[in-house]
Amino acid sequence: MTELERMKELAETLNQASRAYYQEDREIMSNLQYDHLYEELEKLERRTGITLANSPTVSVGYEALEELPKETHETPMLSLDKTKDVEALRSFIGEHPVLLSWKLDGLTIVLTYENGELSKAVTRGNGLVGEVITNNARVFANLPLKIPYTGRLILRGEAVITYQDFEKINEQMEEAQARYKNPRNLCSGSVRQLNNEVTAKRNVRFYGFALVSAPGMDFQDSHEQEMEFLKNQGFQVVEYRIVTEDTLDAAMEYFSQQITKNEVPSDGLVAIYDNISYGESLGSTSKFPRNSFAFKWADEMMETTLEEIEWSPSRTGLINPVAIFSPVELEGTTVSRASVHNVSILEELELGIGDRIRVYKANMIIPQIAENLTKSGNLQIPDICPACKGEARVEQENDVKVLRCLNPRCPAKKIKAFTLFASRDAMNIEGLSEATLEKFIAKGFLRDFGDLFEIGKYKEEIIELEGFGQKSYENLIENLEKARAVTLPRVLYSLGIPGIGLANAKLICRHFDQDMEQIMNASEEEISGVDGIGPVLAKNLVTYFSQAENVQTWKHLSSQLSIEEEEATGDTALEGKTFVITGSLEQFANRKELKELIESKGGKVTGSVTGKTDYLINNNPASASSKNKKARELGVPILSEEEFQKLYS
Repeated sequence: MTELERMKELAETLNQASRAYYQEDREIMSNLQYDHLYEELEKLERRTGITLANSPTVSVGYEALEELPKETHETPMLSLDKTKDVEALRSFIGEHPVLLSWKLDGLTIVLTYENGELSKAVTRGNGLVGEVITNNARVFANLPLKIPYTGRLILRGEAVITYQDFEKINEQMEEAQARYKNPRNLCSGSVRQLNNEVTAKRNVRFYGFALVSAPGMDFQDSHEQEMEFLKNQGFQVVEYRIVTEDTLDAAMEYFSQQITKNEVPSDGLVAIYDNISYGESLGSTSKFPRNSFAFKWADEMMETTLEEIEWSPSRTGLINPVAIFSPVELEGTTVSRASVHNVSILEELELGIGDRIRVYKANMIIPQIAENLTKSGNLQIPDICPACKGEARVEQENDVKVLRCLNPRCPAKKIKAFTLFASRDAMNIEGLSEATLEKFIAKGFLRDFGDLFEIGKYKEEIIELEGFGQKSYENLIENLEKARAVTLPRVLYSLGIPGIGLANAKLICRHFDQDMEQIMNASEEEISGVDGIGPVLAKNLVTYFSQAENVQTWKHLSSQLSIEEEEATGDTALEGKTFVITGSLEQFANRKELKELIESKGGKVTGSVTGKTDYLINNNPASASSKNKKARELGVPILSEEEFQKLYS
């Protein structure tokens, strides 16, 4: 292959990877692979003196998608030149102090405020044209909708999703295709939703990193002053430090230690000359501004030996390969395992037991295999699911090979049901996290809920599990013993019958005198006769207990429990009253807390305003929301939190 042919191949591969990453919210190669190929292309361009028209080294980006309106940026957004060499960064700084801050790994957004109110939000897009996502920005978790400054303010920042929220949201996605590989992809998909209700549920956060324009303000020619101004307007901004060439080492030490503690993902640092006039005087190249520079940490690589591949079943039916290797120290922590993601990557790496592999931490956080040095390729893909011992088969899914369990009743597919079962409002088994449940299911310890209370038979194996030990095991057994004593409504709710929440479970159990046999044998008509229980819930309940497997699950579970009488609260101040809650709350932490209070006093909470609604709780009675409008049409009183509290005080 000639150098020119290789350049064409590299340009096509890199453009395909960028298109997938920026437009389709998926990754077809790691950042490490992308950087390696990009650097190879740069070297070939320098050596040959040729730059192709479609080369990613000169193009800014790709066209924005068609689903959202497009808009041209008032000021083009160029990419940043980058380095992994601290000395190159020091050379850039020279005699001029820089503002050194996180380069967050999310989606860049340009915000415009007019007359003190958010008027427009546009994604970076290709740097020249972006997508208008104003409605979505209005529901970002930490974004001020009104600010003190009343001129025309334009700023840039990064929309991100925390690691914790990423894991929580991904866990709630049933379909494998719907799950996101990393927080950046999830954030990109969340910010560009056509329905901002979805965005609101994703808890997207915004961190400002640059002021574009604020007429009439004097920032003393300093980017730091601009950042302080943004803080005073109510924006959260990226963490930064003013750094000189002499203080660079101390700053790099701080940032390199802090990145492992950050709640939001970062893929490096950005340095911009603090002196605005000096930076602007430097101009820009066709692709890079000369006033700023990006730094990416050179990934610390360690060589180790692959000891085994652990196949981990998931709720989606996929059985994911995890590489277990001889422990190594990476970025200050001991690492011994890394996800391989799917069968395609496993085959591409030609992995085999005993192979010498090189591992690193992507963004200094997530362990990954960089390359396989020996490539024995001696692995056998299992044809049996480790959780249920049923048939497993390699399938093609979106151009990727995956291993899937074919058993529809595999307990791994019920991880969500086990998580609900152990939750606080259900069986309240303290210390039994979803991660622990996944380990138990993957090892074949759990088939149904009753198995949890017999987990002691696997004591020796549990103690040897990663993250466990004698003390952890003893704590788990102690918490399981506490959980055995439980009321019937909690058990009924814990079964995960569609639509049966704790409040409904209480109503049903009271109606049937706390007798599970009566509930299991009741007809749809009898259950519909329970005040507050409609025909849909009645059908769900009858359908659940009509299945022999579920009856057997109940029998096994009940044999492990000591079911106690539910204590009467004696407080029926809201008995028979139906409430709907909307808008933000001030005196309650969240809607769930208010809902629990209402139910504890005999009331009921529903999701929509109807003719049966007694009160709508909304601190903004003048709001033009659909629930307020419906309440006014039906003559339903709209109460503030204070007015609501007077009903039972």
